[in-house]
Amino acid sequence: MAKKEKCVCKSVPEWLNTYGDMVTLLLTFFVLLFSMSTITPGKFQQVVVGITVALKGNPPSVLTGGQTLSEEALISSKPGVYQELLRISEEYKGKITIEDKDEGTLITLTNFKIFEPASARLTAEAKEIIEKLGAVIIEHTSNIIEVRGYADDRPLTPDSIYPSNWHLSSARASTVVNFMLTELKQKRYVLRLADIRSGLFDIDYFYAPDRFVPIGKGDVDVNKELKSLKANFDFDISKLQNDYANGKISLEEYQTKRAQITSKYNEDIENTRRKHRKIEIMIKRETRGG
Repeated sequence: MAKKEKCVCKSVPEWLNTYGDMVTLLLTFFVLLFSMSTITPGKFQQVVVGITVALKGNPPSVLTGGQTLSEEALISSKPGVYQELLRISEEYKGKITIEDKDEGTLITLTNFKIFEPASARLTAEAKEIIEKLGAVIIEHTSNIIEVRGYADDRPLTPDSIYPSNWHLSSARASTVVNFMLTELKQKRYVLRLADIRSGLFDIDYFYAPDRFVPIGKGDVDVNKELKSLKANFDFDISKLQNDYANGKISLEEYQTKRAQITSKYNEDIENTRRKHRKIEIMIKRETRGG
């Protein structure tokens, strides 16, 4: 019986293997883009960082130190920590707000006297609140903490030690950070001395200066809102003047309405200034690596 001839298959060209790999990678890339169709700024930042690191030839590793990005803000992903912050917020109702943002968890201190006028000196009430918040957010996370200082639109007095509102806002942010790293750290050291001596709590790790980033926001935000208020005020006054000129309202009505518009405008100015007398503490998604 004759032997069956073996089928001799032609070898696949080498370029086809490379082409197949490329098509697979392209498919994976487009699947990634599709999965990001409802991307948020926070997720986009994580993707950009990951791709940038990979293209530089330094792929992420469990042994790589530095800052990392987590999928969720670590404050809100820890129920006990988040609940404690909410409890403190309720204790100082109207003075503390907590919001989850794409970049992390934002804590805003407002509606009370945080600093002395035109100064970066913290009031006693501000220190009390920052102590309670700081003990929670510093000692129960490893997140990077941004502290943002603000100033209103009013110019500083000639005898001020600060050349501008930019300098004042930066000094205020730095004062809060310095307070956390000195007075607060010293108080916590005394309270947790037993844990520190037994090795259960490393205070220098949690209160390390490289965790804190003070940022001066100046008077940019408040001026934007005041500019908008002025535009609305000018429009209302112009319309009122036209109505009076065209005989639609009497002189008495004109004077009454103008006084009302002016009074509301001045009230809005003070409310806007008061709203920007604040300190923001941003617990970033960034965490320190080993």
